[in-house]
Amino acid sequence: MNFANKISTFRILSVPFFIASLVYYQYPQRDYLRFVALFIFILGVISDAVDGYIARKSKQISKAGMVLDPLGDKLLLMSAFISLALIHDFPNQIKFPLWVTLIVISRDVIILLGAVVIYVVRQNINIMPTRWGKLTTTFQMLSVISVMVQFKYAFIFWSIAVVFTIISGMDYIKRGFKYLYAVDNSRNHH
Repeated sequence: MNFANKISTFRILSVPFFIASLVYYQYPQRDYLRFVALFIFILGVISDAVDGYIARKSKQISKAGMVLDPLGDKLLLMSAFISLALIHDFPNQIKFPLWVTLIVISRDVIILLGAVVIYVVRQNINIMPTRWGKLTTTFQMLSVISVMVQFKYAFIFWSIAVVFTIISGMDYIKRGFKYLYAVDNSRNHH
């Protein structure tokens, strides 16, 4: 296992600690746990940037890395959106509304199912993040951080994140269908 993959694995293993910090968070008795969760999340964000940089610089791009890196991102972000929508002790005007969480989760589930279908049909998959996907991830991460620091205008970040989530979701669906139909068309011409 190369170093970039070890960083991705660390990010995946940090998710239960992140969730536990938020589950046991209570205001004001255990407000420190919000900062523990924030620290774990920011460490995850930094590790995402670092493992991507290391993989590209040292040409350590592997099949395992192509699965572990996005899996680490998705697990961290989905657990953050779910936790921060359901926690009772967060102020209602700051925490994620349930519909925001549903949009974020739905997109990721659709992408995951699409990837499985493509893999079954093609026996191969090459998932490259798009510009829309990168913008989505960036604004989703900023949304989580802004909610966790209880920034009064956090809704601005998650509103932008929702727009990019929808755009990137539609873009991935369109790309997925093109990829699948390219297979069918190439078979029909033989």
